Amino acid sequence: MNVRKKAIRNTLFSSVGIYTEYLLGMLTSIFIARHLGPEDFGAYSAVIWMVAMGVAMTNSGTASAVIKFVAELRGAGREDQIAIAIAYLRRAQRWFLLAVLVIGGLLLFFAGNRITPGFNHLMIFGFLVIAVSLRAQYMFNVGIAKGFEDFRATAIVASIATPINLGMVVFAWWVDAEVEALLAVFLISSALFYGVSQALTSRMIPPPGKDTVLPDPLLRRVRRHMRLVAVTVTVGFLAASEVEVFFLNMFGTSDAAGMFKVAYQLAVGAAMLVPGVVGALMLPMMANALSQGRDVAGQRFVGSTSYLALLAAPLVAFGAVFSAPIIALLYGAQYAEAAPVFAVCLFACSLATVTQGGSSLLVSADRQLTILVMVVGCGLLKILLDVVLIRAYGLHGAMLAYLVVAIVNAAAVMTLALRAIGLHPDWARLLRISLAAALAALAALPLRGHWPSLPTLVIGAIVVAVCYAFLTLLLRCWSSADTEHLQQLVQRYARGRPKALMRLLEWSGRATRQVP
Repeated sequence: MNVRKKAIRNTLFSSVGIYTEYLLGMLTSIFIARHLGPEDFGAYSAVIWMVAMGVAMTNSGTASAVIKFVAELRGAGREDQIAIAIAYLRRAQRWFLLAVLVIGGLLLFFAGNRITPGFNHLMIFGFLVIAVSLRAQYMFNVGIAKGFEDFRATAIVASIATPINLGMVVFAWWVDAEVEALLAVFLISSALFYGVSQALTSRMIPPPGKDTVLPDPLLRRVRRHMRLVAVTVTVGFLAASEVEVFFLNMFGTSDAAGMFKVAYQLAVGAAMLVPGVVGALMLPMMANALSQGRDVAGQRFVGSTSYLALLAAPLVAFGAVFSAPIIALLYGAQYAEAAPVFAVCLFACSLATVTQGGSSLLVSADRQLTILVMVVGCGLLKILLDVVLIRAYGLHGAMLAYLVVAIVNAAAVMTLALRAIGLHPDWARLLRISLAAALAALAALPLRGHWPSLPTLVIGAIVVAVCYAFLTLLLRCWSSADTEHLQQLVQRYARGRPKALMRLLEWSGRATRQVP
């Protein structure tokens, strides 16, 4: 299999795994949220967040290391050292896990009544021990599969375990199970994810060579990688995750935590499925462009930022206008307070996606230390703002803290990327894109409140899409090459009809070429 076919195959399997796990995972979360209600869902989400944080800390220095060094040893023809390297990283992972469980136990002992109200703390600690151990091993196995570039295995795991997990949650909802039963379902699904991934990845690892040991230079590199990445991932998880759920349970109410969790999860998913599809390709694109020179990388950075903005802007416009019917349709009237939080989180998530060209450029240019400083700074700022604003304003304080940190992070990424490459995005084009989205949102605004949620959203989506597409051409948001390609598509598939569209495309292309 040549490189191109292998890349297409890996992309296909990776996409299947991501979309299966996300879409069914989102459906699972909707069932849980509707069944439990905001208060119990907020408490449940705080426990699940602690598991996610524990997994991130446990695997912070090992999961990425196993991807990097398994792939490196394969490329160097040293397959006999792979098993030894994996065994070494598993031992390191166990030490990380021990530290995580000690921290979690102390946290529950001293502040359990505030962070997990209504639960038996000994039961929750036992839950954390099992859930973090299983989920961390599962993510480590995913890292092994990625190191061997076997994305088929990751797709198989998602395709088997995620539907079963959804089925168990639906059954729990059907029998009106308590929140403890849903935590038990989480443990069963964790064991399932681990078991399937372990069965698939154990067959990939070649047997170690006789008397083979890891060279000292390689060991030093592995340890350095773990130290650096452990800090970056741990603090970065605080900056990027819904840590507000944790602080809302501690300083606010479980009801508010449930509202924020619903808004955050839906916003992250929407941003990932629309502009995030392109954003996920930025790292290899930037790495390839940088290898061809700074000018090529700069042009790709400018172009990718504009295209990501073109994809994200209508999503933000639609969410800003129709956040209330979206939440009502998916989660019910009991989560109505989550609607403005969803609109704000969607803007923040889309902003992060638009700046992925800049962050990918920094990674490709080996600015890891710069990224570390930035991530630590944003993480500390987020914790500070969460503590202060959630104490004072509850759910609205959490929303404001999340927005401020997202803006600061995006500004920092773009500033550092601009300094690294010496080129600026097309600010005028980005402004025109924002104007097109704002006008499309205004055109759809009168549609709210006249019909039930589903018809409102269908008609609103059509209006926003049509108005935005027309306005982007009218305001010259596309390049001349883009408009020329669109003309070819209309001519080929619609025989140049409607004529008004062809004339608009021709005018937009000429107007764009005339812009200095």
